[in-house]
Amino acid sequence: MDFDANIEQLQIAYWKILMTAGPVLGVALAVGLSVGIIQAATSINEATLSFVPKLAIVLVTMGLASGFMLTTLADYFIDIFDMVARMR
Repeated sequence: MDFDANIEQLQIAYWKILMTAGPVLGVALAVGLSVGIIQAATSINEATLSFVPKLAIVLVTMGLASGFMLTTLADYFIDIFDMVARMR
C-alpha cells in the first residue's frame, strides 16, 4: 500500500468519524447554546440546569440515530476488512 492510498484511507476514516459523531455533537452544541442563552437571560446559574437537558436530548438523539451510526460504521469496517484481505 503506497502513501497516497494510506492518505485516502485516513480521509475516509475521518469522514466516517464526522458522519457518525456529527449529529450527536451538533445536537449537544445546539442544546447547550440554547440553555446557556436562557440561563443568561433569566440570570439562573444552576449547573444541573444545563447538564440534565443536554444529557436527555443527547441520549434521545443517540437512540434515534443509532441505526444510522451502526450501519455507517459496519459498512466502513466491512470495506476495511475486504481491503486487508485483498492485500496479499
